[in-house]
Amino acid sequence: MSTRGGEIASAAETLIGTRFRLHGRNPETGLDCIGLVGQALESCGRLVHYPQGYKLRNIDIARWLEFAGANGLRDCAGPAERGHILLTQPGPAQHHLLIALGGGQFVHAHAGLRRVVSQRISLIRPPLAQWRFEPDREQSWPL
Repeated sequence: MSTRGGEIASAAETLIGTRFRLHGRNPETGLDCIGLVGQALESCGRLVHYPQGYKLRNIDIARWLEFAGANGLRDCAGPAERGHILLTQPGPAQHHLLIALGGGQFVHAHAGLRRVVSQRISLIRPPLAQWRFEPDREQSWPL
């Protein structure tokens, strides 16, 4: 686990209980899973570039991958460690970001429960992508 990974996980834990809101970027008004990851990155001093125009259900994951690359996240593999960010597919055309706390525990913005929660999750399928924060990685964003 990197120190930054621990910081991201700790930042996410402080957001548990925040209400869910699709496209939510502010903890005071609500967060979705991208907003949760973005807020955790901002807590680590990162200027976050958010994707636009996604829906609750999406067939294409390009925006998710662009979001990761634009915000200093680097591909990684293996068991999810504290601070890793996973892109999962919980259902058809549904994609979701989780922040690992370790030991199968994750923080995520749960649309059904309408809150950011911490849950033990057994992933049925491998994640579509898994990243860790690289604080020295140069930020880029397509114009």
